[in-house]
Amino acid sequence: MADDSEVESLLNQKNWQDERRRLRDILLDSSLEERVKWGKLCYAWQGSNVAIIYGMKNSCAVGFFKGSLLKDEDGLLVQPGKHSQAMRRLHFESPEEIEDGEDTIRCFIDKAIQAEKDGLEVEFTEKDNLDYPDELQDALDDDPELAEAFKELTPGRQRGWVLHFSDAKQSETRARHIEKAHSKIIGGKGWDER
Repeated sequence: MADDSEVESLLNQKNWQDERRRLRDILLDSSLEERVKWGKLCYAWQGSNVAIIYGMKNSCAVGFFKGSLLKDEDGLLVQPGKHSQAMRRLHFESPEEIEDGEDTIRCFIDKAIQAEKDGLEVEFTEKDNLDYPDELQDALDDDPELAEAFKELTPGRQRGWVLHFSDAKQSETRARHIEKAHSKIIGGKGWDER
């Protein structure tokens, strides 16, 4: 169960206050348990994460952790990034959009809960098929301390770094990103951690 002060703090963030509150009301009405995870309002069914509320620059969203498994005939669910294999989101720019889409939101919540009840699991096929960019492999070969630290990272952190480095189009940029990341990798951090 979430701490009330943490929840209020997240609901009172600068942007998307009305939207967050409306999405929260809908999620809580769906018999989901509220938690605070990763600095966000998160909703679970029998201990399994089902949905999360995001406040972004241009929209507020409700994300579904196993959204890629949910039937979406109208293509409403949005993949957060090109490497996202599981998460899918519904985006909103106003409380009115949430009101207009409430039936759709509830339908996806029901589908997400049913996916948990059915024990459905996302197959993360890409996690085992990482192609290390040459610049990363060279850095790991040249620096045993970096190689050991990278090996000790969780698989998710390793994947995050590989994808981050691979996204750079030019070799010089990849090498620069790897150099900048050295201390974070040694410190056991992922690319999006401080």
